[in-house]
Amino acid sequence: MTAARRKGSNHNALAFVIITVLINAIGFGIMIPVLPDLIKELTELSNADAAIHGGWLTFVFAVMQFIAMPIVGALSDAYGRRPVMLVSLLGLAADYLLMALAPTILFLYIGRLIAGAFGATLSTANAYIADVSPPETRAQNFGLIGAAFGIGFVLGPVIGGLLGDFGPRVPFYAAGALSLANVIYGFIFLPETHKPENRRPFNWRRANPFGAFKALGRIEGVHGIIFILFLLALAHTAYPSAYTFVMLEGLAWDSRDVGLSLGAFGLASAIVQGGLIRIIIPKIGMKKAAAIGIMSAVIAYAMIGAASTGWVVYAAGPAAALAGLYGPALTNMASERLSEAEQGELQGAIGAAQGLALMIGPLVLTRTFQAFSKVDSPPYFPGAPFILASAFAAVALLIFLFRKA
Repeated sequence: MTAARRKGSNHNALAFVIITVLINAIGFGIMIPVLPDLIKELTELSNADAAIHGGWLTFVFAVMQFIAMPIVGALSDAYGRRPVMLVSLLGLAADYLLMALAPTILFLYIGRLIAGAFGATLSTANAYIADVSPPETRAQNFGLIGAAFGIGFVLGPVIGGLLGDFGPRVPFYAAGALSLANVIYGFIFLPETHKPENRRPFNWRRANPFGAFKALGRIEGVHGIIFILFLLALAHTAYPSAYTFVMLEGLAWDSRDVGLSLGAFGLASAIVQGGLIRIIIPKIGMKKAAAIGIMSAVIAYAMIGAASTGWVVYAAGPAAALAGLYGPALTNMASERLSEAEQGELQGAIGAAQGLALMIGPLVLTRTFQAFSKVDSPPYFPGAPFILASAFAAVALLIFLFRKA
């Protein structure tokens, strides 16, 4: 392949990955404002008790993701990124459509199992970025992934909140249609970027969470970064698992209010990750950018948790957006320590750590919400899950500041 054709292929891959993350973020964001209503429709439970199902739904997704992420990362290192990405997208489409048609709560759990098994989109997307980006622009391109996710969160929750007026199932149909369209688009336009000479045989010993962590343990500093990302992912589960319940209970919002607020958060995040990150990281460096991002997360979670009026939630938006600095910075700090042949494995290990966080976080945070949101709760404090998330992020910050490598 000539240099010009290779450059064109890399641009196509980068464009597709950004569009894929955008569409998936829209699909994921669409369901957040209405999932509690669908759970309550299927179970006839109260807001506080329905939150427990919300936590378990995220848990079963996370269990499958924890198991599948390293396998998917290893498969992409062995057979290429393209087939893995397309199968993952098809699995997500199946999940959304199954949840839209669910006659009982059991079908929501089956849908989440499917999504977890095939939910390798972000890890494969990051492996694509590592393939096509030179080291000097890799963090900025990781930031584009974050920007696409942020823009998706501008559109997704707003669309979900508006479509939710027609019933809690309608947004799931919309998310499924978007995902199917993305599969078709990828089948036509998505190139392969993982060169045959950089591939390595699939190995079951490394294609599991513990094997991946062990294999990467020989690289100085990688374990520490992955653990920090785990704690931050643990905190971040407050958004998909508890945010809607907290706003419905604590501020008496409806799905439209939730969608608009998440849309505002996504817009601020897109501005940071799509524009400011390309200025901030080169100017201050990876370590300072990561520290600022983690500190901003601590502040944002605390503000949301303590909010007694809507304007405080919106005021937390800039801090929540600046928190987007830590993902690209930490991911690049780990990525630059590994060879091209190991990028998929790294992203699989990061994905597994995030999957483990998704197993633990929602169960802890939704039970925290239940404990503090009932009328007889001592004390009544619906924002408690976000205060706990702020504490998780604060621990991550301390570890980052005092780590040796």
